[in-house]
Amino acid sequence: MFTVGWHEWVGLPCLGIEHMIAKIDTGALTSALHAVEIDRDYVGGAPWVRLKVHTDRLHVDRFFVTEAAVVDAREVRSSSGLAQRRLIIQSDLVMGSERWPIELSITDRKKMGFRMLLGRRAMAGRMLVDPGAAFLLGGTIRAPARQAPVAQESD
Repeated sequence: MFTVGWHEWVGLPCLGIEHMIAKIDTGALTSALHAVEIDRDYVGGAPWVRLKVHTDRLHVDRFFVTEAAVVDAREVRSSSGLAQRRLIIQSDLVMGSERWPIELSITDRKKMGFRMLLGRRAMAGRMLVDPGAAFLLGGTIRAPARQAPVAQESD
């Protein structure tokens, strides 16, 4: 178990995202990732999405175009109480020297302060949250911590 602050630098290597700031939200069940221009398709008969991900709300000209398999579609209730059917994708999450798979709902979060929200399903049994702290794993609002190499699983 490790302790994190209310926002931390994270990576989503399966999506090609090396680092971005995520809000750690114990009030949210599902993690969410800001995405626009979401194009649905099928690859080998399975549903896939191609999406544009803006990782920094201050620099909207910086974005990643990535693809992922759709693992589910489910109703997610926002903090305002509005229910929305969202596509769910999967990626590994990197926090500090830890790495594990998580699910992410993809949605337009341009009006929100953070482009990613880490929910309870992704953090359960792995971390404690100190709501009075930020960047406990290193880094600042301007620059991520230099992350230790993460061991890759071999086949």
